Amino acid sequence: MFLVNWIYSALNALGLYNKNAKILFLGLDNAGKTTLMHMLKDERLVTLQPTQMPTSEELQIAGVNFKAFDLGGHEIARKVWKDYYAKVDAIVYLVDAADRDRFPESQRELIGLLSDDGLAGVPFLILGNKIDLPYAVGEEELRHSLGLAAHTTGKGKVALDPNTRAIEVYMCSVAKRMGYGDGFKWMSQYIK
Repeated sequence: MFLVNWIYSALNALGLYNKNAKILFLGLDNAGKTTLMHMLKDERLVTLQPTQMPTSEELQIAGVNFKAFDLGGHEIARKVWKDYYAKVDAIVYLVDAADRDRFPESQRELIGLLSDDGLAGVPFLILGNKIDLPYAVGEEELRHSLGLAAHTTGKGKVALDPNTRAIEVYMCSVAKRMGYGDGFKWMSQYIK
């Protein structure tokens, strides 16, 4: 409940209380998208099977109404991501920070999303998940592995040029309920 109250205070201060947003949860399979969506929905950790079909949830987090879509991350599911780009307000892209072998594949998918004209101007929150695992990489290594070393816009309240896309990396552990709240706070300032 602490996290919800903290996000509420942040969003209220940013003038986003009672706004609506369409958010896509994207990333490779096993990155934690569905787990995060369930954690945001009812603050409980559940063991889930890999997402086979796109799902959506209506979430209200601290007075902001989110229509969140978990589209799955296996190779076949990635082919339908484009079908959901219309009127999207933000992308939450999850990466398993403990699975170095899949960083090149995750980078290819992310670069493809960032270069898609249908997502021009859409803010991207990159969540490096599973930092609670001892072999997870740190933020700088993940940023470098994803090719984002010179492309992020900065944390905190950053005024951006209208032609600059908001993109930032936050490290988190969905299982330990840490880190993603800061990321959502950052992202909320770019939702119009």
